[in-house]
Amino acid sequence: MSRAARIIGFGHHVPPRRVGNAEIEASLGLEEGWIEGRTGIRSRFWAEPGDTLSGLATKAGDMALNTTDIDCKEIGLLLLATSTPDHLLPPSAPLVAHQLGLSNAGAVDLAGACAGFIYALTFADAFVRMYGKPALVIAANILSRRINSAERASAVLFADGAGAVVLAPSKDPGHGILGCSVAADGSAYRLIHIPAGGSNRPFSHEIDIAETRMTIADGRAAFAKAVEMMSRCSIEALAAACVSAPDVARFVPHQANARIFNAVGKALGIEDQRIVKTIAEYGNSSAATIPLSLSIAHCAKPFRPGERLLLAAAGAGLTGGALVVGV
Repeated sequence: MSRAARIIGFGHHVPPRRVGNAEIEASLGLEEGWIEGRTGIRSRFWAEPGDTLSGLATKAGDMALNTTDIDCKEIGLLLLATSTPDHLLPPSAPLVAHQLGLSNAGAVDLAGACAGFIYALTFADAFVRMYGKPALVIAANILSRRINSAERASAVLFADGAGAVVLAPSKDPGHGILGCSVAADGSAYRLIHIPAGGSNRPFSHEIDIAETRMTIADGRAAFAKAVEMMSRCSIEALAAACVSAPDVARFVPHQANARIFNAVGKALGIEDQRIVKTIAEYGNSSAATIPLSLSIAHCAKPFRPGERLLLAAAGAGLTGGALVVGV
């Protein structure tokens, strides 16, 4: 059993089509600047008709693997956090593993909405510690195909993209997950959801296409619950790691809405310059935002050995969590 699981590789990928706010504001009849003022988003990337979820995930995973010296055949597990798999069946992860040449890895999808990467990283960390084999965690979504273009609350937020990290065994107990807190609140189950398409209301000719699209029933309630859950889980994760907010080098929150993570940062006492922000250029790609942000931040300013990162997310379900990670 390894003492720790260290993140040794980062990767990300977005589709080539960049969509600015002006295009969406015009289609919804919104005044210029409306979207940025309320969400912090200036642009996002949307998939083209030929793009696939497995394709985005594979490119992010390939970048992450190429930043390490690990042979693909050494990877023991691939976890793919996604809310938009290529198909309802089979899972997309085995295809991604095949495309990456992970011939000795188990592979499975994980549906955790916006908190999917938090859960996937938690499970992968435990796998690496227990079995001493490297793991690849990818989070990817094509949310542009689930947007209800007539609903302002969701149409302005969502984006497509993928992020990935590679974990490897480490003998240093200061590496990997140092503190964890996860949470769920099923009383808000229908706050953010896709009404039809699951086994409860399967596809049929009687279902309106709009019911197979994302809907946010109450944006204000979603905001309040996300801030509360992310703040509470962050405080609990910090306590579990025996560190305080000033010990955190960088706070990497889910990029749901700039007002949400700014409020969480304020509640935790984390200054603005320590918050990693990618929402302005990349929008909200659900579970993919944290690993995408990690990769972009590492490219811009590589993480130093000994840095402690705080990751936090909350989303549909409601489900959420926070991790303190040593790099």
